[in-house]
Amino acid sequence: MRTTMILSAMSLLGLIAGQAQAQDAAAGEKVFVKCKACHFADQDKNKIGPSLHGVVGRTAGTHPGYSYSPAMVAAGKGGLVWTEEELAKYLHDPKATIKGNKMAFVGLKQDADVANVIAYLKQESQ
Repeated sequence: MRTTMILSAMSLLGLIAGQAQAQDAAAGEKVFVKCKACHFADQDKNKIGPSLHGVVGRTAGTHPGYSYSPAMVAAGKGGLVWTEEELAKYLHDPKATIKGNKMAFVGLKQDADVANVIAYLKQESQ
């Protein structure tokens, strides 16, 4: 019983620490440097890629004035909305998540990097 309580407490502390790390927008801004060549996050303006300002909650393939791949448009028409969970999947492996999309980036492999970029995107969209 005592061992179970200790393990539960350790798990809870690990979860809290993981969430604190996951909410680091400043760290996300540093990781976002990899994305800046193609995307803006701090302004609603398209570059090579669509603006990511306000992306959380947006239907995929719908930012005005951007020419999305047919695959991305189809994903949006199929109901894909960029929730934090969907962004996390996509940012890990864009080509596997939406086959046929035109983003050349291979993805972010570290969970913390993905979570921090999402925190940064949320911060910049306010």
